[in-house]
Amino acid sequence: MTADRREVKASNLASYEAYRGSSFPPSAIDADPHEAQTPRRIEALGPSTGAQGLVGLDCCAIPSDSGVATNSSVPPYRRCRRMSLITDTQPALTTLSEQEQMFQEAVRDFATAEIAPKVREMDEAQQIDAGIIQQLFELGLMGIEIPEMYGGTGADFFTSILVVEELSRVDPSIGVLVDVQNTLVVNAFTRWGSEELKAKYMPMLATGSIGAYALSEAGSGSDAFALTCRATQDGNDWVLNGQKLWITNGNEAEIFIVFATVDTDAGYKGITAFVVEKAFDGFTVGKKEDKLGIRASSTTELLFDNVRISPENVLGEVGCGYKTAIETLNEGRIGIGAQMLGLAQGALNHTVRYVKEREQFGRAIGSFQGVQFQLAEMVTEIEAARLLVYNAARLKDAGQPFLTQAAMAKLYASEMAQRVASMCIDLHGGYGFTKEYPVEKLYRDAKVGTIYEGTSNMQKQTIAKVLMR
Repeated sequence: MTADRREVKASNLASYEAYRGSSFPPSAIDADPHEAQTPRRIEALGPSTGAQGLVGLDCCAIPSDSGVATNSSVPPYRRCRRMSLITDTQPALTTLSEQEQMFQEAVRDFATAEIAPKVREMDEAQQIDAGIIQQLFELGLMGIEIPEMYGGTGADFFTSILVVEELSRVDPSIGVLVDVQNTLVVNAFTRWGSEELKAKYMPMLATGSIGAYALSEAGSGSDAFALTCRATQDGNDWVLNGQKLWITNGNEAEIFIVFATVDTDAGYKGITAFVVEKAFDGFTVGKKEDKLGIRASSTTELLFDNVRISPENVLGEVGCGYKTAIETLNEGRIGIGAQMLGLAQGALNHTVRYVKEREQFGRAIGSFQGVQFQLAEMVTEIEAARLLVYNAARLKDAGQPFLTQAAMAKLYASEMAQRVASMCIDLHGGYGFTKEYPVEKLYRDAKVGTIYEGTSNMQKQTIAKVLMR
């Protein structure tokens, strides 16, 4: 063995022993044994310590003290091979840190114990149980990325994606409630709000007020900036008139981010974002839509009749609302991907339990090869979607470009959820077509994934534009 190789081997052994002797950080969740029967507050978590992508790594940039030969005559591929011996192995995208695991488990336990028993009731009533909403705030799930100084959990974007996924396994209506609050509303305040706006509204959003994101109108679906809602200046104030449609959380929300045109001649550069409170004079929540799926989640129209808004309630700069909308929705797409991912996983979980118990021809139907093949197809598609969603979220947290990855995650996860939910009904047979079994509801809920926050065709267009540059 050459001296160089002996030094590399020694370096590897030292690194391995250091890894074996490392310890995990302490728990970030307070577990009071005296409060075992009540929902626990999920305490603030710092930035995720989970898997990160290899960013800017020069595999041939070998330190001079590494013991690895750096003679320029050595071919690059050989230098890279030698480098691989001494670099740390990057964890898989789906590898969670201890903090992330604990957060995930706490949300899963809550969803199973508190939400699952009320899913059918909420679906039929077309309304989210008020007690569930209160618990979501108590657990810190409505302000995941809000800093602790404002009463929030102080975690990262990836954590919010984990939460949406876990809640959506049980009820996608709850998943989208939390998703809109965190990936759209809170995100918009975080990135575009003045210090005054953050100080006023962040504590409200963290502790008891639901937010809504009002962009869509009757004539501006995929053409998101064809807005008829107008804001005109009157002295220092703005006066808002018009209508919004398809607004998630419309009934429950107290705080609305509303996009309106201030200069019709400027096109999309005339769009501005405003913060509107439900209590403002002239503002009314209109008709609630009677939907196919996610029925517990409210989807409403909003009416504005000379609603006066102070200049302090402009979110971002006047005329830059289009940028606020686009960049916020890019993150929201990852959230919808997480919702559909959780939905598909929930449907599969129900189906696996069913095929283990359901007997035909003297044995469980899960023992038949044809059934097993379908299960294998579903779990593979779910895992592929999870990799896409997690990758987009990790890139966002790392400050790397994620536009294309977000579109891919939303596109694939939403279409995958429809395929999986449909196959799950098939495996349930006639029972799957009834409301007695939960897959029927998840099948209905899955359809909206390819429609809201940009249709599948819009995601394809986004991906193709980047490809064709």
